[in-house]
Amino acid sequence: MKRVLTAVAATTMAVASVLTMASCSKKSEAGTVRYLNFKPEVAGIYQELAEAYEKETGVKVIVETAANNAYESTLMSKMATKEAPTLFQINGPRGYANWKDYCADLSNTELYKHLSDKSLAVTSGGKVYGIPYVVEGYGIIYNKALTDKYFALSNKAVNMASMDEVNNFAELKAVVEDMQKNAAALGIDGVFASTSLKAGEDWRWQTHLANLPVYYEFKNNNVDLASDATKKINFEYGDNYRNILDLYLNNSVVSRKTVGTKTVVDSMSEFALEKCVMVQNGNWAWGQIADVKGNKVLPENVKYLPIYTGVKGEEAQGLCIGTENFYAINSQASAADQKATADFIYWLYSSETGKNYVTNKLGFIAPFDTFKESERPTDPLAVEISKWMSKDGITSVAWNFTLFPSQKFKDDFGASLLKYAQETKDWADVKADVVSSWEKESNASM
Repeated sequence: MKRVLTAVAATTMAVASVLTMASCSKKSEAGTVRYLNFKPEVAGIYQELAEAYEKETGVKVIVETAANNAYESTLMSKMATKEAPTLFQINGPRGYANWKDYCADLSNTELYKHLSDKSLAVTSGGKVYGIPYVVEGYGIIYNKALTDKYFALSNKAVNMASMDEVNNFAELKAVVEDMQKNAAALGIDGVFASTSLKAGEDWRWQTHLANLPVYYEFKNNNVDLASDATKKINFEYGDNYRNILDLYLNNSVVSRKTVGTKTVVDSMSEFALEKCVMVQNGNWAWGQIADVKGNKVLPENVKYLPIYTGVKGEEAQGLCIGTENFYAINSQASAADQKATADFIYWLYSSETGKNYVTNKLGFIAPFDTFKESERPTDPLAVEISKWMSKDGITSVAWNFTLFPSQKFKDDFGASLLKYAQETKDWADVKADVVSSWEKESNASM
């Protein structure tokens, strides 16, 4: 009996030893996630997420946060340590060019498979190296109550019945110019809000609107956005830019010669008070509309239209949707850590817990099809962004302004646009300045 008990004890110890080894092995195989967070203001939320994920899955998530304006330097120092982040952020193609030796191919990750518009990812050589985890968008915001009022006019000059039928520049121009002729009947001062070309207030034109011609030039010439080929442009679509700018300037609440005094706040107030029908801006503008004293625009009437410029095939163009926030997974990390990291970010955007944090605590518009409508932000412009991203046959315009060479380039472009608007500079000279300034500033930043 003693010998039997001794044998049983020995067997039990051996089994326990095997189970312990298996447990350690399993823990090791599970990997660890180390995330270098970009924004200090959400550090506490990511810490909560890490704790929730570990409680749910048993996988450790370590969150570290870089100080404001110190992300690149912090990332550089962390990458040289044994505790290098497995999950980090790049700001687009240029960021990928800087960190390509550390960016794993994410083509087969679950998160990428659920990206609503895959054209938004950072790619190179047919592989995916950055997945956008939050997006914003901009386009032409319009007041549906006023457009419906226009389409109900018996004397309108167009055959269309609603803004839903407008899907190219020619149709937009026809509607806008006829709407301008009927301004008195519609009770508006002009179709578009004032074009704010005051210095420091011109970012909607020298950056956001300027993104359109740059996007099409790079796209249609198959330019690798992570290469030095982006250091020159020909401004091939400059005349398309002029198409929409002139439409804004010539069908506005103010004379084009006064736009040098106008601000973004002026524009948004004009829209909120129904002095105009349309204004170009991003989804962040809902607060600027809703908070205007005397605002007349109801949330259900706030809609988006893409910025059409007359480019061939633009009927399939969506809003300008993008971000400077892309997840990248460290290719130098162990296979287990890389898998654990890919699993974590998919959980964040697919599980009930994760999605609740994304929408309600981080406040993100998530670009993934894992979200039901009820799980997305509810302000009207955010709803429009999600709707446009999900439309069949529609491709969003990526934010290529992250490749603009410098702030000086943008400021100089804005100054040229003001002179053009005031009719003291020819468009041909504006185009020539854009081309030369881009190359000069690109070389200066090398």
